[in-house]
Amino acid sequence: MTMTIGEMIEAFATGEPPLRITAYDGSAVGPADSPLELRLKSEKALQYFVTAPGDLGLARAYLMGELEVLGVHPGAPRDVFGALELFRKSMTRTPDVRTMARIARSIGIENVKLLPTPEMEVVPPWRRLVNGGLRRHSKERDSQAVSYHYDVSNLFYSWVLGPSMTYTCAAYPDADASLEAAQENKYRLVFDKLGLEPGDRLLDVGCGWGGMVRYAASRGVRVIGVTLSREQADWAREGIAADGLGDLAEVRLQDYRDVPEREFDAVSSIGMTEHIGRRNYHDYFTQLESYLRPGGRLLNHCITRPDNSKTVKAGAFIDRYVFPDGELAGAGTVHLEAENAGFEVIHEENLRPHYALTLRDWCANLVDHWDEAVEEVGESKARLWGLYMGACQYGFEHNKIQLHQILAVKLGERQTWDIALRPWWWA
Repeated sequence: MTMTIGEMIEAFATGEPPLRITAYDGSAVGPADSPLELRLKSEKALQYFVTAPGDLGLARAYLMGELEVLGVHPGAPRDVFGALELFRKSMTRTPDVRTMARIARSIGIENVKLLPTPEMEVVPPWRRLVNGGLRRHSKERDSQAVSYHYDVSNLFYSWVLGPSMTYTCAAYPDADASLEAAQENKYRLVFDKLGLEPGDRLLDVGCGWGGMVRYAASRGVRVIGVTLSREQADWAREGIAADGLGDLAEVRLQDYRDVPEREFDAVSSIGMTEHIGRRNYHDYFTQLESYLRPGGRLLNHCITRPDNSKTVKAGAFIDRYVFPDGELAGAGTVHLEAENAGFEVIHEENLRPHYALTLRDWCANLVDHWDEAVEEVGESKARLWGLYMGACQYGFEHNKIQLHQILAVKLGERQTWDIALRPWWWA
């Protein structure tokens, strides 16, 4: 006797599913009065789950339009991801052998086959090496990965990120502060921690759309920013010209490893470490150390794991759809490698709650500009960014990921520095 989709779901669910789940065969499980409903529109949704269990299969079904979350706006990332996460977490029971046999017969061998995947899904890591012949985190492959994520559409990013065009964690003076005020405060925090003064020289690696570059230059600092994204570089250069900062600021389309200048007073690395790979941390910090004069400071701002286990690679969904080749390590690991490269770490703090608030505001921006975003990049890509940001907001809220700033100094031969005895910045 074949099973309905609802019966199959119940076989895997630990207790009653926490939201209403309806299927194309007319079956349903979960509370009838649930404000959220997860709807499997066709047998293809089931096939995506069967062929890629976990978050990858859910993402494929949702992005291909075979899975709907009813009761929320399609551009409400936190609610959409929350519904999918509730479903995933409830499906953890392993049915007995007899039930598994019934499920297999009900699904049918014809449904255990791979379906077309969304066009923005990248190939798995092993195929990236085979097809392109590029070593993981080589300059060429890093350039491809950065272009995949950031060269989407500057207009799309402007709707999501707001006027600051800043795609990194803000620093909220209070939870009700605006996103723009919080991003301005983040740049102020980095600037103050680095102790920058007019006439100083700053290198901003992974400079994005040039927010830190323009902030520092507007205060008399001479700045070079580097990025691997052509669209980011073009946007940043236009902003520098519009602000009349051309004498102080420059943004290059350049790998951070290829900067020829040395003797900078400070280096800022805001949201860059996530892209370079755990095995390259020592070389990365050694490279940054080489750019600084003795006594120069480094501010490293990056997403981290809440522990320092050996697991560093991103999950299948993030790797295939968001940050190809991205890796995260614990803050202790980042701290360790900075010290091993010759830095003395003088301050570290966790801004995890601030990133949850940042994503809250980005998600709200996407909802407000949903129709324009769909017109600009297509519904699938708009859904993807919403799902990704919702997943990240959930991750920061539940301590799946963190955000740490590390302030370090290059000591030089005298092994000393001129730094105040207590922190001189305010939060």
